[in-house]
Amino acid sequence: MNHPIAVNTKSIQGRRTLQFISLDEMVADAEKVAASPDTKMLGNWPLDQLLTHLATAINGSIDGMSAQAPWFIRLAAPLVKGRMLNRGMRAGFKLPREVESAFFPAAASKDAALDTLRRAVARLQNEKMTARHPVFGGLTHEEWTKLHLRHAELHLSFAVPGGA
Repeated sequence: MNHPIAVNTKSIQGRRTLQFISLDEMVADAEKVAASPDTKMLGNWPLDQLLTHLATAINGSIDGMSAQAPWFIRLAAPLVKGRMLNRGMRAGFKLPREVESAFFPAAASKDAALDTLRRAVARLQNEKMTARHPVFGGLTHEEWTKLHLRHAELHLSFAVPGGA
């Protein structure tokens, strides 16, 4: 569950700058922040929900997602797709409440959430990401991979392990 008073994540200071090259590198970073006993979460989500959210997105790119963005957002999506895939996502985007609850499920623990993320990434050794994206529509497996890396860079930038 998100914090009682949502923070405007556009203006948060102290976030990490991340640039993942592979999903394995993303998982290694998630393991690092999960292993740190004093990881500070700067955004609106506890680490367990954030990790579960990343896993939900990966699984959704294989299995499909029930949500679909409004037509006017899907119409404008090609204008931002390349920038988002190659240069990253900006903080501050707010999902509709009903979508947010489905895409940020609670986890039993930080370790359980990390395991869920590891299993989602492991699926990609045998399965392709071919589901339609709720905003961008059809994406190749390679485009999905880039999108997941940029997505993880955004979210994990709010997780600052002690000593980082």
